[in-house]
Amino acid sequence: MISINNLCVRFGGFELFTNLGFMINSRDRIGLVGKNGAGKSTLLKIIYGEISPSEGSISGSSDIQIGYLPQQMKVSSENITVLEDAKSAFKDITTLEAKLEKVNHKLSVLTNYESEEYLELIEQISTLNERLALFGTDNIVSETEKILKGLGFLQSDFERKVTEFSGGWRMRIELAKILLQNPEIILLDEPTNHLDIEAIQWLEEFLSQYKGAVLLISHDRAFLDNVTNRTLEINAGTLYDYKVPYSKFKVLQEERIQQQLAAYDNQQKIINDTEKFIERFRYKATKANQVQSRIKHLGKLELVDIDDLDNASINIRFPSAPRAGDVVVETKELSKSYGKHTVLNKIDFVIERGEKIAFIGRNGEGKTTLSRIFVGDLPYDEGVLKIGHNVKIGYFAQNQDELLDPNLTVFETLDKVAVGDVRTKIRDILGSFLFSGEDIDKKVKVLSGGEHSRLSLAKLLLEPYNLLVLDEPTNHLDIRSKDLLKQALLKYNGTLILVSHDRYFLDGLIDKVYEFRDKKIKQHIGGIYDFIRRRKIENIQDIEIKDKQLKQQSNKNISDNKQLYLERKEQDKKRRSLEKAVHKHEQQIEKFETEIEGLNKLLSAPDKHDEKKLATTYQMFTKINTQLEKEMSAWEKASLDLETFIKELDNNE
Repeated sequence: MISINNLCVRFGGFELFTNLGFMINSRDRIGLVGKNGAGKSTLLKIIYGEISPSEGSISGSSDIQIGYLPQQMKVSSENITVLEDAKSAFKDITTLEAKLEKVNHKLSVLTNYESEEYLELIEQISTLNERLALFGTDNIVSETEKILKGLGFLQSDFERKVTEFSGGWRMRIELAKILLQNPEIILLDEPTNHLDIEAIQWLEEFLSQYKGAVLLISHDRAFLDNVTNRTLEINAGTLYDYKVPYSKFKVLQEERIQQQLAAYDNQQKIINDTEKFIERFRYKATKANQVQSRIKHLGKLELVDIDDLDNASINIRFPSAPRAGDVVVETKELSKSYGKHTVLNKIDFVIERGEKIAFIGRNGEGKTTLSRIFVGDLPYDEGVLKIGHNVKIGYFAQNQDELLDPNLTVFETLDKVAVGDVRTKIRDILGSFLFSGEDIDKKVKVLSGGEHSRLSLAKLLLEPYNLLVLDEPTNHLDIRSKDLLKQALLKYNGTLILVSHDRYFLDGLIDKVYEFRDKKIKQHIGGIYDFIRRRKIENIQDIEIKDKQLKQQSNKNISDNKQLYLERKEQDKKRRSLEKAVHKHEQQIEKFETEIEGLNKLLSAPDKHDEKKLATTYQMFTKINTQLEKEMSAWEKASLDLETFIKELDNNE
């Protein structure tokens, strides 16, 4: 599809990468990996055309459409609904429809069927109809709703204003628009940062079946393994191409490093032996030719390089947890609302000492709200909350970067809250989180997302806690840092509450899942994949169908009459949709027949036209006649569907 040729990017005297090249083929599923700063996001921007390389080019068909979701982007701030914003993905279609309507109006008032203008309008209508047929305009609303639901929006959200939603939810709308545009290539930079587990799984399924190519950057190992079948690694400016997903790539990468080490050791032995030979026989005339030969050989030798895997890593060891009571947190009929919107309704909840649990559910279901209530950061409306005896809570907030003082330095951020002997260890703690040398004097406001997360985690080491409440602690952390944080939490001997959508991170770390749904929470014993298997959430559609069935079975408050009303309302909606389809086809048939009638009048008087104009007229007649036949077939099918539906209704009465 497209070819990336010998790309080179320089910033001043610094060279990010050079001679980088590869192909993106149709149906490719590519994971782009490399250490922070390797140039992954820069490469996506170059492919999309947002920035230009210092050298090199990208070649491919000029009409290839590329969809691009960056890590951060300007989201819509228009005062429009979610559905309207998502449907703007089809702006090309709406532009064509408006143009077609304008041309049809011109044609309707034209009476001279033999004029040049009439022929030109007929030609325009034919072309516009063909282009609209390619888009498949009949399913715009249903396809838009399907994508939005897959990404976590409810039916009731569609008519809400975009401005009512957080930045994360608006990013979902931008992602929906990209998927709806159906581009030949999709570029995604950390797409899972704003998604929950259900939406991530739906996106995995969508991308796996997508007909175009996908190139993505992600720190979610499970997402990479489930979506990609090819891994591109940028290492020290060099590109390595592996035809395998991430986990298999890591095995092959280790093999590559071992091979490089073996080749390096072998070469160093040869160099040492050669240098010893030269030194030993340098001044012997009988060995002069051999010495010179080996000196030339050393001069031409191409040294083996060993790839730098950036093994610098955070070093986390949580202080031993002070002993707490058997019950760490308990709630009875706890409720919380924001205005008229109830988030938690009469929650009964108990956490015992030493448990490691996960809060799972769609965004907005109350996971962060309950976490903030536990740590005293948010008041609750009703019910009882009991924090156990001698419980000391350490809290990592999802919006931790907003809570840090931007005007303090890295060192001052810890020094301000540290007390006692730990103040003498601040530099050591910061060093273990990769803040060393001048880094500790950086202002918080200039830190990257990953640095914000590392600094916030470092604060949790300043004193011993026996309850850690961590809300999305892996956001902005690379895969290696996530693994090391997971190992530290496995060794932690206190109680742990984790809000996370990273399945690989949660796997083996937690032994109980609390699912947040419909203002309630439900306990599931076992790990994250036990929960996923039990809930059968391989895709979001399955869970929506299951929930609908459960609600229909358990909702005893809905009367029979109301249920009958809802069913009839749905039937009426479907009948109107079928009737609308029939009517739409009838209008198209009538329009085509009118156009053919006009062309017939032109063809019936051939002596008034030259041969070239006659051929053009006949060509248009054939084209429109073919479109009429297709429209007739579609009308017959739509009419049959309507007739069958009406018969089914009559039989059920």
